Amino acid sequence: MAEHVIEAEWTRLLDSDRVDGDLVRSAYAEPRLRQLFPWVGMWELHFSRCTEHPCTWDVPYIAPRPGGGFVVAGPSRVEFVGEADTAEAAVEMVVDRLPPGCGRAVVGNRHDLAALTQER
Repeated sequence: MAEHVIEAEWTRLLDSDRVDGDLVRSAYAEPRLRQLFPWVGMWELHFSRCTEHPCTWDVPYIAPRPGGGFVVAGPSRVEFVGEADTAEAAVEMVVDRLPPGCGRAVVGNRHDLAALTQER
């Protein structure tokens, strides 16, 4: 079930004008990001390890850089990762900083994910 929810959101974003299309296509092409739940806020591409709000905030996000290119930040708003001239380079920065054991997003919110993690 999770894969259907995740794929539906990626499909919606691939057809959206709320975020840079090259960025979404590059993130979708990366299998480790494609298994996460994507969401957009303020033109930024975020990735969550769960499919519902409240989302997780443990994966960096990608924002457009004024004048072109991208800024990778996070997971919190005060953490700066770096700047990238291409969508592919920004995606690589995010992948390099995925949390340990990061896998397919779970159906539910961050509290559900935390409960599942404690069970293991």
